[in-house]
Amino acid sequence: MSEYAEIIRKTFSMGDMERDKNNQIPEDVVRYSDIRYANHDEKWNLLDVYRPKNIKGKLPVIMSVHGGGWVYGDKDVYQWYCMNLAQRGFAVVNYSYRLAPEYQYPASFEDTSTVAQWIIDHCDEYGFDTDYIYGVGDSAGGHMLSLFACALTNPDFHVPYTLPEGFSFKAIALNCGVYEMKKETLGDTEKLMYDYLPEHGTENEYFNISSVNFITPAFPPSYIMTCPGDFLKDAPDVLIPVLKKNSVPFMYRVFGNQSNPLTHVFHCNINLPEAKICNDEECNFFKEFLK
Repeated sequence: MSEYAEIIRKTFSMGDMERDKNNQIPEDVVRYSDIRYANHDEKWNLLDVYRPKNIKGKLPVIMSVHGGGWVYGDKDVYQWYCMNLAQRGFAVVNYSYRLAPEYQYPASFEDTSTVAQWIIDHCDEYGFDTDYIYGVGDSAGGHMLSLFACALTNPDFHVPYTLPEGFSFKAIALNCGVYEMKKETLGDTEKLMYDYLPEHGTENEYFNISSVNFITPAFPPSYIMTCPGDFLKDAPDVLIPVLKKNSVPFMYRVFGNQSNPLTHVFHCNINLPEAKICNDEECNFFKEFLK
């Protein structure tokens, strides 16, 4: 493991624990915890399902792809954010996936695709309306979600893992993500790519994990957001022209300002007023496609 990945794991963990230390499980959410969706790894191949307690029957589904620089994070870190989304009238699937460098690409995508198939296979058991599946992803999770959406919608994009059957996104939300990998623009992310990619970051590897190279008109409608304090705030500048070129519907939002710049993935801090506005907007964006 690179020294940078070790730093990411330590600093991100401390920050997340501080952010969430006063959170409590909401009384109006039903949770099903630690469901095994695969057997590649005893620790990582688990998911949770959250549903609003007062709504019966099938619900639209949100699949959450967590961030963490491809080397950090799990469903426990994202439980508060995901339960908060469930309170807005969705069934939310919150899963852990195998992390680098212990598991390199495409392990995290194999897990993501397996979770997608799990949603289809268990729709009756957990009340998923599979006609209305949405995705949220932030940071590395935004990268993964956008690239997975490309794999689902572009038949010419050949991926080294099995795609789910009968699964598609009605719309997705890409929060503080990265959508193009180029050596000259990666900065510190290049250190994480060394851990994440089997060949440590060749030009061909970067091309094949850049979602902007594989977006077609079939790519799902997208809510895209960032903030002035986001170190990936320029990433949408590459994504949005490609969405426009392919006539993909999207909504782009920059939260905060110079006096209140917010920070990378601020929306996960459910106690922030700006997070509430952002998460409300994303869920309302999804609901536009319920018709």
